[in-house]
Amino acid sequence: MKLTKTNPNTVKLIESLTKQSSAENAPIWKAVANDLKRANRKNKEVNVYHIDKYTKDDDTILVPGKVLGEGNITRKVTVAAFKFSKEAEAKITAAGGKCLKIEELMAENPKGSNVTIIK
Repeated sequence: MKLTKTNPNTVKLIESLTKQSSAENAPIWKAVANDLKRANRKNKEVNVYHIDKYTKDDDTILVPGKVLGEGNITRKVTVAAFKFSKEAEAKITAAGGKCLKIEELMAENPKGSNVTIIK
């Protein structure tokens, strides 16, 4: 897939995800890099109610796009995403959860084990 992104931060993230995937033999990072390579109009947006519906307490979730604040979240989860709306971040932390950037999750969990991707 040809990389057409122009934002240097996005390009850097995609490159580091690809390198991490190879270095740790962790296909999850390659999958996230491929999702981020898509055209902006195809980027994923996930609402907090969707995260609440498909998770359990203490799950680690990765959203290769933006997390939006529609609905409520009652679960204490760790959510890593490319972007968060202010409302989504507030709701996740108010429920006892944690919001991370994808780079932070990659540093904490190099192999990407026990991480669920929600699209």
